Amino acid sequence: MHIEQLREYCIRKKGVTEHFPFDEVTLVFKVMGKMFALIGLERWENGETSINLKCDPERALELRAEFESVNPGYHMSKKHWNTVTLNNDVSDDFAFELIDHSYELVVKGLTKKLKEELKSI
Repeated sequence: MHIEQLREYCIRKKGVTEHFPFDEVTLVFKVMGKMFALIGLERWENGETSINLKCDPERALELRAEFESVNPGYHMSKKHWNTVTLNNDVSDDFAFELIDHSYELVVKGLTKKLKEELKSI
């Protein structure tokens, strides 16, 4: 998967914005101001094609056991985030499913007010 495919998939989601809140090389996708995906662009350019995604804690453990390319979140809460290395044993379609799962988890945790705002977008 190319970085632009990944970016386009994330940015097309309802209520999503992209930011560089930490530095100029960490691209963060947020839904209604809450992070659901992070990509280290410098690392990506150096061949480390990975994305950090929020994940249900039980599912995170299952995925880590099943896929060599799914590991505890790099520089994130290891309980709630996975680092998924793309272009290995995780297919593009499955990576998109994991992005959807992350997005949906964050949307589920939004306040009632933010959920209403998202619906109206």
